[in-house]
Amino acid sequence: MSNDIRKLFNDSADLIRLSGEHLTDSIAAAAELIIDAYRSGKAVFVFGNGGSAADAQHLCAELVGRFRRERRPLRAEALTTDTSALTAIANDYGFEQVFARQLEGKGKAGDIAVAITTSGNSPNILAALETARRVGLKCIVLSGEGGGKSGPLADILLDAPSTDTPRIQESHEVIYHVLCELIESAMAG
Repeated sequence: MSNDIRKLFNDSADLIRLSGEHLTDSIAAAAELIIDAYRSGKAVFVFGNGGSAADAQHLCAELVGRFRRERRPLRAEALTTDTSALTAIANDYGFEQVFARQLEGKGKAGDIAVAITTSGNSPNILAALETARRVGLKCIVLSGEGGGKSGPLADILLDAPSTDTPRIQESHEVIYHVLCELIESAMAG
């Protein structure tokens, strides 16, 4: 069991290191996109399924609250938290529309949509990204290797170079923490 534990930690650390090397320029571009949106009075909408839904909430909490530094709250909303909206939309329009319908109602041109998806292929993520693009939002996708079907819908693709879901999720947390650090540094500066 000890060897298994060490291997899992090493596998996670290896992917996080590879993600940092593979995504440096893309992470910087995503941070700049979000910073520019915030400086223009725009909002960030984040969504995902399962563990990625929890990541959406985590990212928004860091932006609205604070990450490390005192600063004004930043407009960020996880589209995964309003159970009344989620269940009404799923009931009336189907689960594929739970994020798309919210983006259509809340999003404005220049806002940012952040999709978090390990596979990049969830129908509700794809529908949301298509809606976001139609409404005029810029799209950032955190995914596994290649981005799946969501890759072509992203303005910026942050694809952890792996197909192993738990390792991808661990990498995503580091990616969005790095984004928070860069955004907060710019907005609190």
